[in-house]
Amino acid sequence: MLIIPAIDLKDGQCVRLKQGNMENVTVFSENPGTMAKHWLDNGARRLHLVDLNGAFAGKPKNELAIRSIVKAIDNKIPIQLGGGVRDLKTIERYLDNGITYVIIGTAAVKTPKFLRDACCAFPGCIMVGLDAKGGKVATDGWSQVTDYDVIDLAKKLEDYGVEAIIYTDIGRDGMLNGVNIEATVELAEVLTIPVIASGGIASLDDVKALCAVEFEGIIGAITGRAIYEGSLNFKEAQLLADNFDLKM
Repeated sequence: MLIIPAIDLKDGQCVRLKQGNMENVTVFSENPGTMAKHWLDNGARRLHLVDLNGAFAGKPKNELAIRSIVKAIDNKIPIQLGGGVRDLKTIERYLDNGITYVIIGTAAVKTPKFLRDACCAFPGCIMVGLDAKGGKVATDGWSQVTDYDVIDLAKKLEDYGVEAIIYTDIGRDGMLNGVNIEATVELAEVLTIPVIASGGIASLDDVKALCAVEFEGIIGAITGRAIYEGSLNFKEAQLLADNFDLKM
């Protein structure tokens, strides 16, 4: 299983939010490129980027910071990016500039035709970010909770040809109170495409819990606040994930 460091971008800085609240923000670095290189040097095999301003604005807002990250990584590992992706030109520009996977969130819910077109135009490069609260999908930077059931919607989106689903329990994101294992497994069980877990990872125990259900189709876990504040050692987490089968 991949342990994937998150770099959330707000106003060109590397930050973390609590439960998606743009006013409840902690700045961890003013140099996202340096932060990306730090995780690369510590053994990261993929990075997860979010343009937070873009998620709320509905269009890219941190492209300078994103370019600095791509330059720092220098094609050594894949980068997945979401936040404010609403049209094919934005996807094409990101892919041309070195992003490996583009994550569509709000637009996948509100304009499914756009998602279908994106999967056709850029096969193998499109992921969907499903953010949920109480089993219902949230959109617009988590500011709106819809009536869509996560599992029902995920099964529909799978048919469009997305590469993977990134599932975030927004009630736990940034709170360091554990992963919603049950909901993540419930989603993975009904899909044939991979699921990447996100939200709430706080310790090695959470990594162990996810590794124990990896066989359900959970290929990775995104972690942010825990590795920045030190409750989770990234190197130890990835080493545990790499060797988990040996301990069973």
